[in-house]
Amino acid sequence: MGGSPGYEGPLQGILPRPVVGSRCVKVSAYRPVMQWTALVSATVGAVIATLSSAYLDRHRWRRDQRDRISDTRRALYGEYLASLSKARNVFRSLARDADLGPTERERAARDGFAPCYEIRYQMSITASVAVVAASEDAFRRLRDVRDHAAAGALAGDEAYSGGRAEYETALTKLRAAMRHELGAEQLE
Repeated sequence: MGGSPGYEGPLQGILPRPVVGSRCVKVSAYRPVMQWTALVSATVGAVIATLSSAYLDRHRWRRDQRDRISDTRRALYGEYLASLSKARNVFRSLARDADLGPTERERAARDGFAPCYEIRYQMSITASVAVVAASEDAFRRLRDVRDHAAAGALAGDEAYSGGRAEYETALTKLRAAMRHELGAEQLE
């Protein structure tokens, strides 16, 4: 059989013959073990690479998810604040108009406040607990202002002025909660 001279074993005939005129090289019986370690090393490397890739993909997905939630909340908060502001401007106009009749005043106050309800419900399912609590407080304070304006209170009346001040305080707290949740104070 062809193979390395002087070697008897399962690899006889597989191992190359020494070149004529060259020195005899002693062939180690551990060569198959070396092949297995290379295979195991490659497999372990592939497993590590796969796990690292899965970990990084999961991390990227979480970051993208946080970014989407933050973008959604930022848009919703802006819309909610704009809705409250529009309603507040309607009530301001009503409080300055002493000539408007009670029926028209009440209808205008209710119509001006109606859009706030839809966004309020969106806030309750999208915002954090702290922002929902602050938004509910601002909503209720603005609803009180609506009730004063609908009842005929004018801008100089104590009831209207007091309700407006309570609303402004609640609105300031709401903005602070929104900024905190969106991380706006980290940018300063």
